[in-house]
Amino acid sequence: MTEYKYDGFEVIENKEYKILMSKNANYVFNRNYGEMITWGKTFSEDAEVFPSPTILDLEVTTICSGVGGVLCPFCYKGNNPNGKNMSFETFKTIFDKLPKSITQIAFGADSKCKSNPDIFKMMQYARNNGIVPNITVAEINIGTAKTLADLCGAVAVSRYHDPDLFANSVKLLTDNSMEQVNCHLMISEETFDRAVETINQVVNDFRLRKLNAIVFLSLKTKGKGEKFHTLSQDKFYELIYLCKKYNIKYGFDSCSALKFFKTLDDEGYDNIKDSVQPCESTLESSYINVDGDFFPCSFTEGTDGWENGISVINCNDFIKDVWNNKKVEEFRNKLIATKKTNKFGCRNCPIYKI
Repeated sequence: MTEYKYDGFEVIENKEYKILMSKNANYVFNRNYGEMITWGKTFSEDAEVFPSPTILDLEVTTICSGVGGVLCPFCYKGNNPNGKNMSFETFKTIFDKLPKSITQIAFGADSKCKSNPDIFKMMQYARNNGIVPNITVAEINIGTAKTLADLCGAVAVSRYHDPDLFANSVKLLTDNSMEQVNCHLMISEETFDRAVETINQVVNDFRLRKLNAIVFLSLKTKGKGEKFHTLSQDKFYELIYLCKKYNIKYGFDSCSALKFFKTLDDEGYDNIKDSVQPCESTLESSYINVDGDFFPCSFTEGTDGWENGISVINCNDFIKDVWNNKKVEEFRNKLIATKKTNKFGCRNCPIYKI
């Protein structure tokens, strides 16, 4: 058992568990199964603002050749073959400055997980230091699947235009005994038919029989996504109906929480509200881009007030200089204030119409 003490909280960990204890926010995280239990001042209260981030999204490349040679038409980052990689040295500098409260790192990479030659070295370094790597891919080969299965706690496979590339990638991972393999699917008016097609594919395609769940990602109109349109509430509900009809496990990104609550009656809301995590940017999660700059989330990069991020590479104390930075606190307060804008008391995106 190892203990780390910070100003106002402490982290305790062993090979299986990581525990954070503070006055207003606490967690127990199981590294083996990915289960995380959080609470606030008491077990009956929710934690809202953690004294330090628990989850990190880390962009390690902006180089991508697309899926099946086709660049994603709604890529909000606009990634292409002319991007850049984060070096392992930069990664290590950032990683070593992170507080021990971090439980998982979601690596932002290309569809094949091939652009950054150091990505597996980065994942192994994270593993060796008690942090679980996760990633989203779309078109991988058997060697990549085996390595990801060895290193990652969970892998998501994005579903784009080619159903076979998607299904084959999922099967390669599940054949390597990965249990937490999900489908990531961006939902918009333009991609609704693909979402329905994917649900039917999950029902009928033997390659997907061990898929864990479909995770729907709501459109944010950033980058190439500006040309797409937010999915209607009725069509959003239809996707839920189809998943329930076919007994398919499903979930959403935290951006979709308010939209999901609107699909529930009073009884359904009471039964499930504690299992839904609304937007947690700057409250629990964090994002660092390929240049080593912190933003509340990847979608805030370049938006009003966040034209520039906060350098993690040059910071002396991550909690003081970044997590409790005035810019971060302003965003945090703005996000919390959105709870007053709906009857559910649900935090929702202060930047995009979801």
